[in-house]
Amino acid sequence: MNARRDKWNHVITYPQDTCDEYTSCGPNSICRSDRPIRCQCFRGYAPKFQKDWDLQDWSGGCTRTKPMNCLGGDGFLQVRGVKYPDVLSFWLNTTMSIGECETECSKNCSCAAYANPFITNGDIGCLMWFGDLIDTKQLTAADSKQNMYIRVPAFELVKFNKVLQEEKEKKWPKKLILISIASGALVSAFINGGLHLMARRKRRVKSNVEDLELPMIKMTTIVQATNNFSTENKIGVGGFGTVYKGNMPSGEEVAVKRLSKSSKQGLEEFRNEVMVIAKLQHRNLVRLLGCCIEEEERMLIYEYLQNKSLDLFVFDYNCRTLLTWPKRYDIIMGIARGLLYLHHDSRLKIIHSDLKTNNILLDGNLAPKISDFGLARIFEEDQGLARTKRVVGTYGYMAPEYAIDGKYSVKSDIFSLGVVLLEIISGKKNRGYGESDNYLNLLGHAWLLWKENKIVELMDECLNNTFKECEVKRCMQVGLLCVHKFADDRPNMSSVVSMLGSDAAVLAEPKEPGFFMERSCSPVRSSASRRIESENDTITITDLEAR
Repeated sequence: MNARRDKWNHVITYPQDTCDEYTSCGPNSICRSDRPIRCQCFRGYAPKFQKDWDLQDWSGGCTRTKPMNCLGGDGFLQVRGVKYPDVLSFWLNTTMSIGECETECSKNCSCAAYANPFITNGDIGCLMWFGDLIDTKQLTAADSKQNMYIRVPAFELVKFNKVLQEEKEKKWPKKLILISIASGALVSAFINGGLHLMARRKRRVKSNVEDLELPMIKMTTIVQATNNFSTENKIGVGGFGTVYKGNMPSGEEVAVKRLSKSSKQGLEEFRNEVMVIAKLQHRNLVRLLGCCIEEEERMLIYEYLQNKSLDLFVFDYNCRTLLTWPKRYDIIMGIARGLLYLHHDSRLKIIHSDLKTNNILLDGNLAPKISDFGLARIFEEDQGLARTKRVVGTYGYMAPEYAIDGKYSVKSDIFSLGVVLLEIISGKKNRGYGESDNYLNLLGHAWLLWKENKIVELMDECLNNTFKECEVKRCMQVGLLCVHKFADDRPNMSSVVSMLGSDAAVLAEPKEPGFFMERSCSPVRSSASRRIESENDTITITDLEAR
């Protein structure tokens, strides 16, 4: 106690290392004080209480993903540079070689791990652990000779060896890069700068995700939940990559969205989706449960929705009959409420930028939830319009001003909503739809039917016994108002929800829709200063400069 300053003098803090706290990570895990999330399960193990683990309460530790197998189904995986687990239940032999130790441990179904306790005495000595492995810690490089061997299922060894092989194969390109660097300092600076930028972007993405306090789910947990990303668990493929169904240790069903290495969506889109949807809560938006960022892997974990996407119902000859008109009307209202929340009622003003039928997911009651926020934009409260040279979206759903000039606003989403409404009513896609006589798209066809007062002819024929003509007409009229050619002519979401939900609402007369003659026999080319390229339903606008 410092009497002069009337305070305690700091002498020492204990424990100095966060991993020195006994059993802080629980059984069957290893503590690494140099990592942001210091506790990790051993391979072949998963958190015993996943929800607690996600909240960084590691005291429950880890448990085996599969029971031990004494009939040749297990192997041993080396864990380098560790403080050995506590010797609560063990067996020691001072004359046995490390090879004999492995043989002896493999014969005993209760043997969880083995090691050489005398690292200065060659390979002589055998220490075996039984039951849980308690208080294991990663040591510094200076102590790296102290290794142990964990008993794991055979498939874990196969996965581990595959990772090692991939890492070896990656070394050859790195060697070639080093050779090319020697050709000049300029090339060296360019490559090093690029690699540094990529690493910095990855660190920024991970840092931003952690700042959101979004649960970071371990790769081992996801591998277990998806049965190692088996084809049987695959439920969808998109521009981002592949989506798998997973069963978490807690019993919760999830959808795992895994970014493919060949995906056009990269770190920024991944970060964007996490940053946007993690802050949103609405019954008509899909719920993000967590994410995974390990090495080159980037994954998003969502709530699992049994009925997948809306397009699988609307455009399928058999499934569409399940969507009666009352159900389609409820879906339309749910989508509109979700978009209203994004534009007006959430803490952030969000432009979705890729609203379409296969980005609307359906739960067990066929209630809609808007998904896929990788292309979403955040607007300031008083911001009305923005512009980009990188236009990415889906043909058939993009507003004219966005597709042609890169201008986007809430009215861009309104246009996409109008297309979705007309597709739900008709059961036909806007893109790929064609009338043999006039080459109109769905929007043009709906517009002509409206002018000729043949509204019911647009409706999906399977709805004949369930529809209400006044509701169909109102939804069709709102859909046509949403797809007006000029953004200023389109209603905002507050008006859309009001018009859809009220019989007494007075609706304006629709005008000609955007892309009315999109499918003409002799399509007009865009100007020489713009080029529109398409691939996999996306377009990019590139400014060309004269040379």
